Amino acid sequence: MNAAANLNLGMIGNCTISALIDAQARVVWCCMPRFDADPVFHALLDSADGIGEDGGSQVLLEGCVRAEQAYDENTAILRTRLFDADGGGIEITDFAPRFISHDRTFRPMMLVRRVRPLKGSPRIRLIVRPRADWGRTTLARTRGSNHVRFIGPELTIRLTTDAAITYVLNETAFTLNGPISLLLGTDETLEGGVEETARRLEEHTAHYWRHWTRRLALPLEWQPAVIRAAITLKLCLFEETGAIVAAMTTSIPEAPGSERNWDYRYCWLRDAFFVVRALNSLSEVGTMEDYLRWLRDAVGSTVGEHIQPLYGIGLERELPERTIEHLGGYCGHRPVRVGNQAAEHFQHDVYGNIVLGAAQAFHDHRLLRRGTREEFALLEVVGERAFAIHDQPDAGMWELRTRARVHTSSVLMNWAACDRLAKIAETFDLAERAALWRERADLIRAKVLKQAWSEERQAFVESFGGRELDASVLLMAEVGMIEPTDPRFVATVDALERVLCDGPYMRRYEAPDDFGLPETSFNICAFWRIDALARIGRKEQAREIFNALLAVRNPLGLLSEDTHPVTGALWGNFPQTYSMVGIINAAMRLSQPWDSRI
Repeated sequence: MNAAANLNLGMIGNCTISALIDAQARVVWCCMPRFDADPVFHALLDSADGIGEDGGSQVLLEGCVRAEQAYDENTAILRTRLFDADGGGIEITDFAPRFISHDRTFRPMMLVRRVRPLKGSPRIRLIVRPRADWGRTTLARTRGSNHVRFIGPELTIRLTTDAAITYVLNETAFTLNGPISLLLGTDETLEGGVEETARRLEEHTAHYWRHWTRRLALPLEWQPAVIRAAITLKLCLFEETGAIVAAMTTSIPEAPGSERNWDYRYCWLRDAFFVVRALNSLSEVGTMEDYLRWLRDAVGSTVGEHIQPLYGIGLERELPERTIEHLGGYCGHRPVRVGNQAAEHFQHDVYGNIVLGAAQAFHDHRLLRRGTREEFALLEVVGERAFAIHDQPDAGMWELRTRARVHTSSVLMNWAACDRLAKIAETFDLAERAALWRERADLIRAKVLKQAWSEERQAFVESFGGRELDASVLLMAEVGMIEPTDPRFVATVDALERVLCDGPYMRRYEAPDDFGLPETSFNICAFWRIDALARIGRKEQAREIFNALLAVRNPLGLLSEDTHPVTGALWGNFPQTYSMVGIINAAMRLSQPWDSRI
């Protein structure tokens, strides 16, 4: 009988590839050779009848009656224990190697799976069924003395193992008398013994992550939640180019049956900015330095013209959207989409997100490569575009496909672009440029405060001259346009709570969109609410909401994009960087100071 699909998943990765693993240690999702590639394991998106044996990788324990799962503390190494009715048990350790070797980061296209008996005489079967063309094509297999090659039309991968190759090929049950290891990755001969190599890779990878987390500037409270969020965000970095994906999956619906099924395996400049800022708050600036490499290339290729809201992780501009008709979808919720039409949108907040994402590089003396005058000149070109279109209609940050307005959130970010450019100019003692950008910022700010305010609603609303409420206006205080204690902002928070909130949860907006009324809570909006409440002095309420949101994380501490306000079930793509960012920001905002305890 197939097990029902859900988002109680763990993620492993190494900033080259990643994989999602369920509570029974099934690898249900993995794309190779990069995050936005054809999935090698696709079972998560063909789960109308539950997660079966096809399209994934499993270690099946005969007679399994219980499972438990946890990350090794402060690492991206996932450990699953399965137990049978006779008291037998096995432990499965999953990770993707990542560590420093010869002054470089070693992060191969490789998943490592180590299996060992815990007690009794457990019998297991090894299932490894990679596919191609979104599950449509079964890969040809060839065998060697201790490996199996899976030959695809565009990618050949090799499974190297010290388990019996015949048992692997035939999926034969056998008694696990001692530890075995499986290394799945590039079609290259393994140097050294399988078990010795797997053990060494695990030790080095554990050391890397523990050293990485040791350098984080953590808040006093909620440290395990913050560490898990930080590691998850780091894993969403495609280090080769510096791009940061919004999530690792495609087509997990925002709500059951909603058809809000999107492909998030690309780099949104908006989302990436929030990721960089969250990690910066923990003093993890390496991700920002990697991302700025990608951002410079993205901006440099536009020569002052329109900048897309998202690109492929290799700076691909065209991401044509199509549906995969033969897949049943997550829990049967179609369609399965590849590509994202939003790459064709005009979303004017993108210019502010570019400048905000790069601004710290001009002020932070810790960086190996600080922002230069030439890069400031490049950002000024972005700012010129932001000012030129600041009061023009766009699709907005929620990527509406059939409606354009002058969205408050977009104009807000255009203001942020001008405001931060003024501050960068001051660091270079460019008084005339600072005055110009300050004048432009003040002009935009005056427009927002006048035209986005609704006397009828007693709140800032989603568009100039509009009347509908939208959670994105909460960012007005977060980016510094308005004092959080301003009566208009406080009134806006109150109005949003009355209309958009269901207990601790918060919807994005009140108006129907292209697919009707939103049904689920958009997790980042709930975290924006927490930030706003803390800023206006309602910290106890903010703490209550934060603890409620932490309680709906999956058992491994991860969040997807959305939460159902009635069932508490996770929906939307997974793990969602926006949501994990919210955990870090809320903890940093709300935590008691260190000197209150020591």
